[in-house]
Amino acid sequence: MKSLYLFIGCLIALSWQSLSAQMHINPDTAVVTQHQTTIKGVAMSYHATTGNQPVWDEQGNPIAAVNYTYYERDGIKDRSTRPLVISFNGGPGTASVWMQIAYTGPVLLNLDDEGNPVQPYGLGNNPYSILDVADIVYVNPVNTGYSRILNENVDRKQFFGVNEDVTYLAKWITTFVTRVNRWTSPKYLIGESYGTTRVSGLAQELQSRHQLFLNGVVLVSPTELGIRRDGPVDEALTLPYMAATAWYHKVLPNDLQQKDLLEILPEVEQFTIDTYIPALAWGGHLSAEKRQAIACQLAHYTGVKAEKFLEYGLKISPQIFWKELLRDKGYTIGRLDSRYRGIDLLDGGDRPEYNSELISWEHSFTPAINWYMRNELNYKTDLEYYLFGPVHPWNRDGDNTGRNLMKAVAQNPYLHVLLQSGYYDGACDYFNAKYNFWQMDKSGKFQNRFFFKGYRSGHMMYIRKEDMIQANDDLREFFKQTTPKPMQPAAY
Repeated sequence: MKSLYLFIGCLIALSWQSLSAQMHINPDTAVVTQHQTTIKGVAMSYHATTGNQPVWDEQGNPIAAVNYTYYERDGIKDRSTRPLVISFNGGPGTASVWMQIAYTGPVLLNLDDEGNPVQPYGLGNNPYSILDVADIVYVNPVNTGYSRILNENVDRKQFFGVNEDVTYLAKWITTFVTRVNRWTSPKYLIGESYGTTRVSGLAQELQSRHQLFLNGVVLVSPTELGIRRDGPVDEALTLPYMAATAWYHKVLPNDLQQKDLLEILPEVEQFTIDTYIPALAWGGHLSAEKRQAIACQLAHYTGVKAEKFLEYGLKISPQIFWKELLRDKGYTIGRLDSRYRGIDLLDGGDRPEYNSELISWEHSFTPAINWYMRNELNYKTDLEYYLFGPVHPWNRDGDNTGRNLMKAVAQNPYLHVLLQSGYYDGACDYFNAKYNFWQMDKSGKFQNRFFFKGYRSGHMMYIRKEDMIQANDDLREFFKQTTPKPMQPAAY
């Protein structure tokens, strides 16, 4: 009975907390703050608008509050040629914090030059931000950041799925563009990780259902975008990433280690397509001699012993690779950024005990965003800022986002796509990202509308200072290339 009372008491407490949080959520708010900064050596002022914009049901009732921060450079009289960038992160279930305070936004997280956390935690001005050439809104989908469902009776399923996510966010974006009077501006979507699934679906949804046409979509560390890869293809495509990571940790044979990374990757990519995939396709029919030769070549490219590849049928999983590569030195390596090293309690096992890179990032981002929102943006709330929010179960049925992006490109001559990937990303690796492009445009008719940029870091390639500077410059160039000249027609 005592346990029952305790259980009921916990339910009451949780219900009270939930209702209390709901009572304090205004679904339609805005707080404006003024700021000064210097970008690319030019002093400028800007204002930030932080607040909520509602999601409405079919009867016009607000059912969720989507929190956002919108940065606009001051002193721009005509915004008809100034890009509007709409930014999402991924998960699904993570907030827009990552790119907001570590990549494109006007403030920059305190990190060392390689992206490691430092104390004191905090932020400074970002002298490399794209705010000099574009205005940016960072959007937190429902149950991320400060965004919340407003009523416990609202059906969660309408928010948490590949297509559900795209449907309500397309409506939200359309309303936002109207409110900030940016229909005539060149418009861009940028998404990272699962955010690439989101923006790929949004490109076609906005275009086909809301007649909102884009100039560009930027895919940062893209997912598979609903493009299936099974069997030998799925098993082989991570090999170039493994070679890059082995090169970074200096465990390759001398003939490869002495070369620059970009000298060895084309060789490994060619081997992957021409030799490795066919060998895996042969499976048990592959001769013992050929099997041994393939294993030795895999060892040569990855720094993992040939015996390990033979033990696993010529294919080791990324999890095994993260545990195995530096096992003899007592380290594991990170999943999202394999430059990071971790130390497990035990050397045994076939996967690391934790993600060394993610733990490192949470050190820095969590205190910084909480301080920044309250003290610099003057957005005060008792809600918890969800770095990772409760959005599961997530409906992944009907994921045709990559093909939908291709439809949007084909139907809109203005639309171009930029892919940004880190070579040391083991979660959304760069070669799988290239494979997306190849399969989306099988005819090769649109290759001049797709651009690839690689960086010597991982999933969040921008946390390495050198890559962050270059990646922002790559965005500037992309905007420049894809903003048409006055009166240039959208015609083939």
